[in-house]
Amino acid sequence: MQILTDTNIKFMSHRKIAITISSLLIVISILSLGINGLQLGLDFTGGTLLDVAYPDAAELKPIRDTLHNNGFEDAIIQHFGAANEVLIRIVPKEGTSNADISLKLLELLRDQNSTVENRRVEFVGPQVGEELTETGGIAMLAALVCILIYVALRFEYRFALGSVAALAHDVIIVLGLFSIFGIEFDLTVLAAILAVIGYSLNDTIVVFDRVRENFRLIRKADAINIIDTSLNQTLSRTLITSLTTILVLISLFVFGGELIHGFATALLAGVVIGTYSSVYVASTVLVSMGISKEDLAPVKKDGEDQEEIYEEV
Repeated sequence: MQILTDTNIKFMSHRKIAITISSLLIVISILSLGINGLQLGLDFTGGTLLDVAYPDAAELKPIRDTLHNNGFEDAIIQHFGAANEVLIRIVPKEGTSNADISLKLLELLRDQNSTVENRRVEFVGPQVGEELTETGGIAMLAALVCILIYVALRFEYRFALGSVAALAHDVIIVLGLFSIFGIEFDLTVLAAILAVIGYSLNDTIVVFDRVRENFRLIRKADAINIIDTSLNQTLSRTLITSLTTILVLISLFVFGGELIHGFATALLAGVVIGTYSSVYVASTVLVSMGISKEDLAPVKKDGEDQEEIYEEV
């Protein structure tokens, strides 16, 4: 049997540069998360969301001034989809119900422009927001722990640590992106991050499966050469999958409307970063932990002929 590859890129020769870049991005992300935090949506903070429509394009500054001058200094006001639609978010106020807040907002807006149309009102209690924050974090940690156990059982503990390191790398950088640019973090974004974990894991498993197979087949090569061979063999599949996914996500981002911008942004960033981490982060952890052919050598059974490869890679 002969293993043929269309490419011969020495991925692992650039691993130190890649890890330096990844470490820098992680540090920046953690600093931003510590200093700026995340701009949590009403799903997590609780409060009132009001979606209104004007007959013509709406200017945000007069609306913002009106609300700020009437006790709603913390109001977040932005266009939602079309230029004539405005989305207003208000955090909970002690002693005032969400229904009263929405009525007061509509009254102020209609005093300014009587043609304002109320499209949607949503209320989220602060207790619900706290529960969502806690359960969302637990869901993410549980996913990582389950992945660690699954990969350790299917492959080897070093593969498990490599895959979880890649997933943690992806999640931290995506969260850092949302923190740095102040993009709202809501339940759809949390769902996107969990989807990124699944996508990145699938990509990593494909690479690891080929690495394990090549460790058992290729005899005269060191770990770095075997990993490079495996990455080259899976490169076309990785690129095709990533590019087709990115094209769909770009369409969602451009044409999907304001409601799913955060979702599409998280997935778009996650797919790009996840593809990179499957190639460099996960594989580099294997090299750093000293994985060798002996760790994955197949157990020969009596009377079983096993094909071997003696070709230098």
